[in-house]
Amino acid sequence: MRARLVQLLAGLVLYGVSSSLLVLSGLGLDPWDVFHQGLARHTPLAIGTWAILVGVAVLLLWIPLRQRPGIGTLSNVVLIGGTMDVVLAHVHAPHALAARIACLVCGVFLNGVATGAYIGAGLGPGPRDGLMTGLAARGHSIRVVRTAIELTALVTGWLLGGTVGVGTILYALAIGPLAHVFVPLFARGRPTPEHALEGM
Repeated sequence: MRARLVQLLAGLVLYGVSSSLLVLSGLGLDPWDVFHQGLARHTPLAIGTWAILVGVAVLLLWIPLRQRPGIGTLSNVVLIGGTMDVVLAHVHAPHALAARIACLVCGVFLNGVATGAYIGAGLGPGPRDGLMTGLAARGHSIRVVRTAIELTALVTGWLLGGTVGVGTILYALAIGPLAHVFVPLFARGRPTPEHALEGM
């Protein structure tokens, strides 16, 4: 249990760092962070703080779906956004294009590693993943549910001024294959849930 908890926490912190690298690149974010950044641009709150607040709001949607959060779920809500706020408060965005591309590529790759680590720990899905699987459990395709929710977050965030760009496309193309490599690699003594990989 201790090893799984360490893996979970390390994975979530790494996820926050990788998401920060995407922000620093200025070349495009994943759909949910496009939404978080769009909200941040209209309020005094930072992007990581919005990630936490949106995570709490999504978690409340679990109640009618009768989903039960685990320690991984609650840690996910706090650690990813909190890590982003710390990193982005202390690291300045690079100006050189080569450095921005390096931030983007490293961010996407490390996000795949982090996804494998926190899902592989098996201590509960993140709030957004739990919402998707909860809706899917009611007879909807996980692929359709995931696409619809992330597309809604992406479009809404873009309309609010969130950064959509080549990084968004790279993330969409790469995160699935990366998760297929790293989730089984980090899985601890139990089969990987089918829904953890399906539709990523």
